[in-house]
Amino acid sequence: MESDEARQQLAIVRRAEAAPYIDYPPTPWWYSPAVGAWAAGMVGAFTWWRSDAAVFVGLLAALIAVELVFVAWMRRRHGALPMPGRGTPPREIAAAWRGYAAGLPVVALAVALTWWLAGAPVAAGVTFVLVTAGLAAYERRYAAAAAKVRSRLS
Repeated sequence: MESDEARQQLAIVRRAEAAPYIDYPPTPWWYSPAVGAWAAGMVGAFTWWRSDAAVFVGLLAALIAVELVFVAWMRRRHGALPMPGRGTPPREIAAAWRGYAAGLPVVALAVALTWWLAGAPVAAGVTFVLVTAGLAAYERRYAAAAAKVRSRLS
């Protein structure tokens, strides 16, 4: 009898530990393209860094302000916003984070190579496509991982 109670308590603790990683609403449809557009804007801003410093600084300031507003909105929306590299996520979520982290340098290298070969405006377009597609794929993998965690802990 006591072992059943102990198992139930352990299950409650495990569900509570996983809750910040699995108990939040899915991101809206526009999330991936918005982040892709923001990243493309950051790359595109460098088109003016040598020719017009005022435009460059103004664009960077605006993009940073948009990012701060966006992060504040995400924190309010999710309550607890798990960030890769922080906390101890369930193993399924950790695997999704590792995949995301492995993809980042690939995207950065592709953007840098495009920038070097074709310039910042073309690199901004490539950034939009790669970030939007990569983030959409990550969101799908994360949702599948969260569903596995919920199933395992139920």
